[in-house]
Amino acid sequence: MQAVVLAAGKGTRLQPLTETKPKALVEVDGKPIVEDVFDNLLAIGVSELIVVVGYKKEQIIERYEDEYEGIPITYAHQREQLGLAHAILQAEPHVDGDFVMMLGDNIFRANLHDVMNRQQEDRADAAFLVEEVPYEEASRYGVLDTNEYGEIVEVVEKPDDPPSNLVMTGFYTFSPAIFYACQLVQPSDRGEYELPDAIDLLLQSGRTIDAIRMDGWRIDVGYPEDRERAENLLTDRTQVAEE
Repeated sequence: MQAVVLAAGKGTRLQPLTETKPKALVEVDGKPIVEDVFDNLLAIGVSELIVVVGYKKEQIIERYEDEYEGIPITYAHQREQLGLAHAILQAEPHVDGDFVMMLGDNIFRANLHDVMNRQQEDRADAAFLVEEVPYEEASRYGVLDTNEYGEIVEVVEKPDDPPSNLVMTGFYTFSPAIFYACQLVQPSDRGEYELPDAIDLLLQSGRTIDAIRMDGWRIDVGYPEDRERAENLLTDRTQVAEE
C-alpha cells in the first residue's frame, strides 16, 4: 500500500526552530520528525512514500532524494498551505488505490498496523487511529461520534459541546473516494479546506469509516514543549529497553 505523508507545513508555532528549515526536519531525539514518520511507515510495510512538500521543500527533497531505505519517494508540491484537504489533493495524481496517510509532524509509538490491516480487510472505506482524551480537552480537536459497531458516524471540528472524547490522530487509511470529497469541500472560516469537512461528506454519502483505538502514544509536535515531551518519552523507552 502507498503512503501519503503531509510535510508542507511552515510550523509557525515552532519558531525559531522553523525559521531556517521546514517543520518536518525539526529534530526530535536527534532525528527529523519526518524520518521518524518514514520509519513507522516502513515498519508496517508500505510500498511507496508520496511526500507532500511546500515550505522550504528543497531541503526535504535534497536530503532524501528519490528513496528512503530502499523505498521509493515521489514528491507532490503544495504551493500554498490551504489546509489538509487541499494537501491531500496534491497527492492524487500519484495514488493508485487505497492508501495510508500520516501527518509529517506526529511522533507515534502505537498500533498503526491495526489501521492498515482494517483497510485491507475491504470492509471499510477508511479507518482512523483515534485517541481518548479528557472531555475538557476534546474541544481542541476533531471529535468523533461512533455507533455500536465502532464505525464513525460524525466528525465535528473543535465543538463547544463534544459528542464524545474520541479524537482524530494523525494516522488514517483511505480509499480514493476521499479525493472526490476533498474536491467538494468549501473553504472554512479560516480560509482553509478542512479534512473533517471532507470526512463528513464521505459519511453523508454512505461510506463506512472505522475507528481504531490507539494502543500506545503519539505527540503532535506543534510547539517547542511538545518536542520536549516527545524527546522525554522516547528517551524513557530507550532506557527501559537498555535495562
